[in-house]
Amino acid sequence: MTSALGLAQAMAPELVELRRELHRHPELGNDLPRTQRTVLDALEGLDLEITTGREVSSVVAVLRGRGASRTPGEERPVVLLRGDMDGLPVTEVTGLDYASQEPGLMHACGHDLHTAALVGAARILHELRDELVGDVVLMFQPGEEGPGGAEPMLREGLLEAAGRRVDTAYATHVYAAERPRGVWFGRPGPQMAAADEVLITVKGMGGHGSQPHYALDPVPVACEIVLALQTMVTRRFDVFDPVVLTVGRIASGTVNNVIPDTAELSATLRTFSGEHREKAHTEIRRVAEHVAAAHGLAASVDIGGGYPVTVNDPDEFAFARDTVVDLFGGDRWSDMPEPEAGAEDMAFVLDEVPGAYLNIGACVVDDHTTAEDNHSPRALYDDSVVPDIAALLAELALRRTVALAAD
Repeated sequence: MTSALGLAQAMAPELVELRRELHRHPELGNDLPRTQRTVLDALEGLDLEITTGREVSSVVAVLRGRGASRTPGEERPVVLLRGDMDGLPVTEVTGLDYASQEPGLMHACGHDLHTAALVGAARILHELRDELVGDVVLMFQPGEEGPGGAEPMLREGLLEAAGRRVDTAYATHVYAAERPRGVWFGRPGPQMAAADEVLITVKGMGGHGSQPHYALDPVPVACEIVLALQTMVTRRFDVFDPVVLTVGRIASGTVNNVIPDTAELSATLRTFSGEHREKAHTEIRRVAEHVAAAHGLAASVDIGGGYPVTVNDPDEFAFARDTVVDLFGGDRWSDMPEPEAGAEDMAFVLDEVPGAYLNIGACVVDDHTTAEDNHSPRALYDDSVVPDIAALLAELALRRTVALAAD
């Protein structure tokens, strides 16, 4: 019997060439017309039900399995597999012969590998569709790096694309550093943080720099708010459910002898549970408003709803981890002891259906601690992981539909 891994290895040269073509022409955000066309061309000839997004440059392809179910007449299982397609506003300096040809843009986070691997999974599952006892929704998603492509796809009916709701969902991500090449890693429960943007505007009354007593100076109040926020984080939240609040920008005034009317603070908020995310929003507002009020000023707080916490369902995670070990061996798996503070909009899908999000090292050098990390203009990714990802995604769909059909 032909295996998913064997098929992936056989088609590796084609998948690598697809990855490199995508790498040459990165696009940004939710408008990816060239990337979308490349994906559609790569899926040409497969028996798929394909729709493209109305709001964003997405591709959703439904592959119908032809394997016999043990329970004829009942609804067949549906598994979703996701690959993100967008690049970053980074000027590439890798020197690769397939480096980005688009000025100021680069696939610096490896989404070109994800896209090529999902195309590979589609081809594998199409070849093995007589063994597939359910249906598979292939989610080619733009905008993961922002402003977010998953939510628009969900609004357009992603989870019902097969005619019935998706049962479970899987996604993967490559890492240019941090782990050795080919080693998979992940954890049950929270894997990545929720990320929110915070904008605080302190409203005072401007005046002459030599006579601050005639003004309401927002600058020292803004500075006091920064310090008070850091104290709030350490005193209002359990250290074992972390909250990270970083003020990355303070802006105010024009010249040194004019007290401005306002001062602005911009911050990023990272949380690892819905409870602490909601509480942090409340506490940030309380601290900013009350510190300002204590000095006779006012503060407004705007917290942009970012990506939620990426949570791996414990059962689906265990299933995915066991599949990795079975396919590649125990030495290719590493437990991830703590979640990381990055964010991922696959979280919106995993909020709706149980699933798992796994990472794989794609470091090109033997010592991964010396490699440039994701988002670096010098980030490099080893093409050898592309067929591995394709094989795993396909195998997850094959095995999970069998298990779901038997339930």
